[in-house]
Amino acid sequence: MADIKRDSQTSNDSVEMGEVDRKNEKTNGEINHESLDYHPTSWLETTLMRVSNSTDDFMKKNRSSLRIFYIFLLNGLVIGFFIGCLYYYLSFSTEPLEICHGFGSLIAFLGIIYAFVIYFLVVKRFLGKWFCRIIWKPICRVWASLWKYLWFKVCFMLAVAIAVVLFLYIDTKDSPERLISLIGLGFLMLMGFVFSAHPGRIVWRTVLMGLLIQFIFGLLFIRWDDGRIALQCFSDKSVTIVHDRLIWEFSSDTLPVIFFVSMLVEILFFWGALQWVCLKLGQILQAATKTTVCESVIAVGNVFLGMSESVLMIKPYLPLLTPSEMHIVMSSGFATVSGTILAAYIGFGAEPAHLVTASVMSAPAAICYGKLLLPETKRSLTTVDNIQPVVCEDQSVLSAATRGATNGISLILNIIANIVAFVAFIAFLNGFLGYCGGLLGYPELNLEWIMGKIFIPLCWAMGVPWEECELVGTLIGLKTVVNEFVAYQRMGEMKRDGLLSPRSELIATYSLCGFTNPGSAGIMIGAISAMAPNQRETLSSVF
Repeated sequence: MADIKRDSQTSNDSVEMGEVDRKNEKTNGEINHESLDYHPTSWLETTLMRVSNSTDDFMKKNRSSLRIFYIFLLNGLVIGFFIGCLYYYLSFSTEPLEICHGFGSLIAFLGIIYAFVIYFLVVKRFLGKWFCRIIWKPICRVWASLWKYLWFKVCFMLAVAIAVVLFLYIDTKDSPERLISLIGLGFLMLMGFVFSAHPGRIVWRTVLMGLLIQFIFGLLFIRWDDGRIALQCFSDKSVTIVHDRLIWEFSSDTLPVIFFVSMLVEILFFWGALQWVCLKLGQILQAATKTTVCESVIAVGNVFLGMSESVLMIKPYLPLLTPSEMHIVMSSGFATVSGTILAAYIGFGAEPAHLVTASVMSAPAAICYGKLLLPETKRSLTTVDNIQPVVCEDQSVLSAATRGATNGISLILNIIANIVAFVAFIAFLNGFLGYCGGLLGYPELNLEWIMGKIFIPLCWAMGVPWEECELVGTLIGLKTVVNEFVAYQRMGEMKRDGLLSPRSELIATYSLCGFTNPGSAGIMIGAISAMAPNQRETLSSVF
């Protein structure tokens, strides 16, 4: 009897333990709630439920037809608006038709939009395979077969070099002093090669193509009249958008932009638009510079966004980046300016067209110099061929928007902490130098003064007249040690006092373009560390 009782007690204990285990499994895993059966009780509720079910079935069965209907409806509204604007312009407006203003800008904008729509929906859809099979692939095969031969590479590079030399000769024959800037270019490239982490691993195609693209941008937006007018139009529109939003305090404008961009990026990622843009840009730039998808996207994104906002475009891939790719992310962020603070620089006296041109030209320059200093030594996981699609965790647009806005909190806290620490450290060094200088009779001694003196030879090599090199060197020193706000403000004062010639002002505008200062370094490190904690050591090593 005792044995029977023990067996019964053991059986009961095992049953209880099994029930506890099942409860724990439900607690630790997913909880499956039992569905409750419900039947409508009134005729109104029954009718509404039938209508809802019928509507859902109709929407699912005719999804493609409804999509076509929505497209026609949207285009009808756009065309109707265009006809209304055309009638108003012909009947009441007295302004001339200009591409950059009024009705002319609407024509240009709609022309660009519909050109893309026609290309993707008609040309590429019906003629894309034929063009790729008959024309594009044979050209690529011929080019690839020729590029294998050393004589072809040498001839191609010589042809490009001769074309550049001929253009420079024709363009500068009346003012040969402008060629002094080539000394600065050669010196910077030489320093990049000497201090490269892996000189033998440099991919010269990426470096030289970055220089060539920068040169082409200079031709399009500086030397070509139509390109300069188009860029001036774009910069004017940018000023109009942000004219009433001058950035005087970082915390009052840039931080809210981070919240907005973080939310927008998550929405675009949920819709799949961000992945599509990344792949397309990666395919275009990889063909020219052999860069990866993330390197290409970050270089383009930094032209329009700030360094902390643009990183959000490649947030899902940050943990996968190699040190060389991470270096390009940081270099691109430091080299360009943010559209959100463009108006502040213009308010200080900088020319809008020069600012936009400098930011555009800095994108390929960052790729060129970044790959010169830190070449790729590891196999990338974000090339066009092997990049893996990231699965979105959200189930709705509202969920993606909420998660994006919430993620901005940790990002902003990291940025604030780092920028306070870096700026405080620079203030400490300036205080120490001022104390030491005061004992020697030079109380004005600080990092800005020292950096200004160091940059005098570099300013001359960039083409600044010798008598103005100290002034421009001081501006570059202010930008490097303090920030670009102070430097552009000081440049505006020099410009109003007549201390800078037009050439020196132009070179200074391009030299001050970017976020290369300790505070910006804190922002970049804080932002990336918040989004990819595993890259913290990599950031410290490549900084």
